[in-house]
Amino acid sequence: MMPPFRVTPMIRNLVCAGALGAAAALLLGSAAHAAADIASLPRDLSPWGMFRNADIVVKVVMAGLAIASLATWTVWLSKTIELRRETARARDGLAKLETDTTLAELGRDAEGAHDAVSQLIQTAAREGSLSGWTFDADFKDRVALRLERVEAAMARKITSGTGILATIGAVAPFVGLFGTVWGIMNAFIGISEAHTTNLAVVAPGIAEALLATALGLVAAVPAVVIYNYLVRAIASYRALLGDASAQVLLLVSRDRGRSARQMRAG
Repeated sequence: MMPPFRVTPMIRNLVCAGALGAAAALLLGSAAHAAADIASLPRDLSPWGMFRNADIVVKVVMAGLAIASLATWTVWLSKTIELRRETARARDGLAKLETDTTLAELGRDAEGAHDAVSQLIQTAAREGSLSGWTFDADFKDRVALRLERVEAAMARKITSGTGILATIGAVAPFVGLFGTVWGIMNAFIGISEAHTTNLAVVAPGIAEALLATALGLVAAVPAVVIYNYLVRAIASYRALLGDASAQVLLLVSRDRGRSARQMRAG
């Protein structure tokens, strides 16, 4: 009969040392693989660095969104300056129409001017000149038709360029989403080729893809806000033009009354 096997302290120490060595080797191997993965990652994870490391399609998307954002702020600046200038001119023109004058005098004063109210006065004076300053029953209707055409032309002029804001506000989020979908698709392809699911390897590609969506929102949100602001400002400007047209028609009525009184006095 064999004596029972006894684990001596020496054997126990050897087993423990072997287990520790195997664990250390496993940890060192994992650390080496992690270090290799980290070494292969892009060092610059700033927005500009992610742009440089992105796929060419994502780069084109992000560049297009940056250009759209620049166009939005350019339209805002130019239209704001134009609206303030034209609104001030319209208010000055309304003040002139409130004075005790005649359409012929205002027409001579407005010659050569290109603001909206001056255009309204000029077209009414032109109709008066073509009619021989004969205020018959249809004269006011002819002047009203001319004023409507000038108002429509001035409205088209002041609204030119604002349509691009509506387009950017509607399209930019979807363009950014396309860039994100394309970037994430490439990130998953990279995961398949690298045979690893390490988040440190996957995260940069996904971050680059999400940057496209962020740029899409950066381009779209200001475009929508600025478009709504300009629509309200243009509506106020068109209301001023409507008031100016009404004042011109009132001036025509006063001139007709003066003409009738002069005829009776003569």
